[in-house]
Amino acid sequence: MTPDEHLERLRELTTGFAQVARTGDHAAPVPCCGDWLLRDLVVHLGNVHRWATEIVRTGEPAPQDFAVEPGADLAAWYAECADGLVETMRAASPEDGAWNFTAAPKTKAFWFRRQVHETAVHLLDAHRAAGTEYTLDPFVAADGADEVLIGMLPKVKRWHTPPVVTVPLLLKTSDTGHAWLITPPGENGIPGSRQADPAEAAGAVVEGSAEGLDLLLWQRVGLDESGLKITGDVAAAETFLAGPFTP
Repeated sequence: MTPDEHLERLRELTTGFAQVARTGDHAAPVPCCGDWLLRDLVVHLGNVHRWATEIVRTGEPAPQDFAVEPGADLAAWYAECADGLVETMRAASPEDGAWNFTAAPKTKAFWFRRQVHETAVHLLDAHRAAGTEYTLDPFVAADGADEVLIGMLPKVKRWHTPPVVTVPLLLKTSDTGHAWLITPPGENGIPGSRQADPAEAAGAVVEGSAEGLDLLLWQRVGLDESGLKITGDVAAAETFLAGPFTP
């Protein structure tokens, strides 16, 4: 996806999130987010948008002040945070330099993509809290999986012990045709990862929908719920997929 496509998606996603913030029960618990209530999720995402806005504006790291409290109108506050982010991105040049915390190129384009996937996963969280259905677009989900596997996995030591890889693993999306090869770690102790041909040979193959893979990587579903199927060395694939992969 291009930065323009990411920006278009971001506007759609933030609009959808603002709608749930307006209509949902702010005291409803959010599955897969610890003890958070819907209100906590809205406050979190609004503050993430504010943080990303400052990085896109300056290109420099910004303090993570995620404890800022909104006024009385939670949904209006969130919409203001999202609007500020989108407008700052519209005025930015995606190719200009900017700090980020992954192995991705240090350009502002990273934040266009990161905010799409931050919002997409949390929009799913919000719908689950509200008791409504939401399905990730397959190509957004595939782009999200790529962000984790190519951008975050090489830096996973910043947050967690790296996932265990004992044989080459091929992860494939049956609905979008994407594939990634994960290889055992080298001297740095980090598994290798690259985009791959879906027909490439591997010790184990994991295949299913892009949404199932993306949500598994973000620990929003378990392996059984993901719909992913494993052939080859099942134990090796299950060990790797147990993660964790993300901050």
